[in-house]
This record gives sequence, structure tokens and C-alpha cells, in this order.
Amino acid sequence: MPEGDAVRRTADRLDRALAGQVLTGSDLRVPQLATTDLTGATVERTATHGKHLLTRLVMPDGTPLTLHTHLKMEGSWRVVSPGARWPGPAHDARVVLRSARADAIGFLLGLVELLPTAEEDSIVGHLGPDLLGEWTDADRDEAVARLVARPERVLGEALLDQTVVAGIGTIWLAESCFVHGVCPIGPVTALRDPARFLGRVRQMLQAAMRTGRPVTTGDRRNPVWVYRRQRRPCLRCGTTIQAGIVGEAGRERTTYWCPRCQPAT
Repeated sequence: MPEGDAVRRTADRLDRALAGQVLTGSDLRVPQLATTDLTGATVERTATHGKHLLTRLVMPDGTPLTLHTHLKMEGSWRVVSPGARWPGPAHDARVVLRSARADAIGFLLGLVELLPTAEEDSIVGHLGPDLLGEWTDADRDEAVARLVARPERVLGEALLDQTVVAGIGTIWLAESCFVHGVCPIGPVTALRDPARFLGRVRQMLQAAMRTGRPVTTGDRRNPVWVYRRQRRPCLRCGTTIQAGIVGEAGRERTTYWCPRCQPAT
């Protein structure tokens, strides 16, 4: 599943193509919106909260609406010149937004819904503070409070829980825990300074936004410390990287760690 930085890059791509544009056509290929026509709507911008995309529109009659999409595991948004060939099969398209500047096609989107912009809180209000959002002191304090509310919880499970803090996925879980020397299968209490930890994760996400890919080691040939490096030697100490499962039932994810650099106890 795309992580917070990848979703934000998707939103920026949509903004470059559509922000300020009037839609010349639309096609919402999901049953509940099959008869909805967004032609004539002005696209304001695409905002994000964690892994949620919020494309804000103003309809010709002045009504503000938000097109809410989520990539889930397989979804993507692609942008092409008007009328150009799509970079994917038509039967995988779930949303098509056309303008004089570009066509944006949402392929295999896991979620598509349209709602009044004033009601966005109904779909993202339950989420924790967004690591790629404004991130005020209040956001930091709220995220820390949510993280430590259940100190016995498995750290990796807590960090992947978007209601605790939004934007962390399996890459940033594994890499941030390695950088801080904590084991993702250990308890939340193993995290000695949660505020500092979350601040560092935010910096890592911002760096990935600039480079377009995660490079946590500083070496593009070996860009990550532990993510998907199970059974390979740790780049720091040579110990064999391990992999394990974290997450609540039905939402299990694989994570990675070095047992020497990140002891579980």
C-alpha cells in the first residue's frame, strides 16, 4: 500500500494537472456514482490526510464537493495529455477527470466517493495527526498522546494504526524503528522519546518527498536499512535481518528488523 509520501506526491501530480482547471468531462465508474457528471466543476486542489486523497471541486452552481479516493493496495492516479493513450487498461479505470490541460485517470482505486466538502471530517476526522500536514505543537502532542495511550501495545501495530498518526506504512515503520534502535515487535514503552521519534519520521517522509523514493541509508545502491532485507546481513553490524508480522487481525503487515541493532527487550 502506498505510504504518506507517495500519496502526497500523487496529490501534487493531480494539482499540477488539474488545479484551477474547469472539468470538460468526467466518468465515475463506480456503481453509486455512475450517473454523476462533474462537467463544468472547477478543481481547487487535491489535499491529503495520511493515505486519503481529497480532490476539492466547486460545481457550476457554487456547491463545494470533495471527491474522496483511496489507493488501497493496487490503486494509482495517472495523468496524460488530453486525448492521449492511457497508461493502463480501460477496464481498470474507476475515475476519469478531463480538462483542457490534462486527463487524470484513477486506476483500481480502492475507494471512490463524493461528498460535500464541509463533511470531510466525517471520513478523516477519526484519523490521527498527519505527518505531512502542518504538524503544529498541538499535532505533535496529540500524536504522542494517542501513541502512548496503550503502552503495552506492539509498537509496530500502533505506528501502522492511522488513528494514532497518519502517514506511516511498512517502509517507514521498519526504517524509522531501525534508525532509533527499537524493535517493531516490542512494546510502545520501548520508545523512550515518542515526540523525537515522530519528528524524525516526519523528516524521513519529507526527504522522500524531495527525492521521490526512500533512501534512509544515504546510499542509493543500498537505499534502505532493513525493509525487505530479511535473511540478508545488516548493513551496520552484519547480523541477519529478520521479518515478522505485526498488526491487528485482518490488517497484518510484514515488518523487518536487525536483532542486534534493535533488541526486542
